[in-house]
Amino acid sequence: MTDAAAFAPIPFIDLGAQRRRLGAAVDEAILKVVNHGAYIMGPEVFALEKALTGFCGAKHAVSCSSGTDALALILMAKGVKPGDAVLCPAFTFAATAEVVAWLGASPVFVDVDAQTFNIDRASLVQGLATAKAAGLNPVGVIAVDLFGQAADYDAVEPFCAENGLWLLDDAAQSFGGSYKGRKIGTIGMATATSFFPAKPLGCYGDGGAVFTDDDGLADIIRSLRIHGQNNEDKYDNQRIGMTGRMDTIQAAVLIEKLKIFDDEIAARNVVAARYNEALASLVDVPRVADGLVSVWAQYTIRLRGRDRTAFAAKLKAQGVPTAIYYPRPLHQQTAYRHYPVAGNGLPVSDRLAGDVISLPMHPYLDAALQDRVVESVRAALA
Repeated sequence: MTDAAAFAPIPFIDLGAQRRRLGAAVDEAILKVVNHGAYIMGPEVFALEKALTGFCGAKHAVSCSSGTDALALILMAKGVKPGDAVLCPAFTFAATAEVVAWLGASPVFVDVDAQTFNIDRASLVQGLATAKAAGLNPVGVIAVDLFGQAADYDAVEPFCAENGLWLLDDAAQSFGGSYKGRKIGTIGMATATSFFPAKPLGCYGDGGAVFTDDDGLADIIRSLRIHGQNNEDKYDNQRIGMTGRMDTIQAAVLIEKLKIFDDEIAARNVVAARYNEALASLVDVPRVADGLVSVWAQYTIRLRGRDRTAFAAKLKAQGVPTAIYYPRPLHQQTAYRHYPVAGNGLPVSDRLAGDVISLPMHPYLDAALQDRVVESVRAALA
């Protein structure tokens, strides 16, 4: 390997390699939409929804304009309103809590497990008490499947049932995975996912979907995504909705990508297993709980107290990119710091924000490139 090749930047997510694999299929799918002209709610939208239900086993898949709008549509359909409280983890992307605040309700932030990065049941108990003490009406839980691994639903589902709360699975990073034989998309009263380009299943812009087995909920969400229109008469708007449709071109792209998705998930798990084997003695590597299949939206390690900024700089000098998800938990962010926090604080979320860092992860990370990443990590920690 030449010196130039040794330091050539490695893609953090290699969408170009995926595009080369798909060849002309995506181009032809896009051109078909361009030619038939049904750019909004064209036939590909309904074909995608059918393919998605076939893939995950949910009764209904309702495509929409983004993962954030998928979350919002579910909360709108459930009638979330001011005075309500929704429990959600603080160690996640802002969209999870943002949609609660949109509707005037209050997110109540709870802590996560240090090993899985997902919602912690003990903190849920504290969060429920916090919400009630604040005079709020707890209505539901948004459990986030962070970095591709499902939350601990054996713990979360009974908690929700015991306390009369609905459960929404924020699967923006986990669609394609499974929990003890249950495919993501079939857990809780509804599941929301994102097709943002960097997600394991991503389109060429923004996109998302809602999954549910509830016929009535699906009908309301279909109405809400198009201005709240009557599904039988589009000029009779029955409820206040939004412009939440998925563009037909994005649906066409996703139909082609879905055809290779299972193979890509398998490849991601091979990459993750090689990382774990090579790095376990150097850093705290992510572990997938027994019976779960992760889609590895991110491969996130913990540095055991080492200087993260210096570590990232050393890897960058070797052409290895890194990212931090997330450098500041939601309860510490300006827009959210006034919302309730479970118990006396969220110590695990605070610690994770200080020492997590993500390495390149995608299905096309071949052994040679992965070895470069590993050697750069080893050298940076030497």
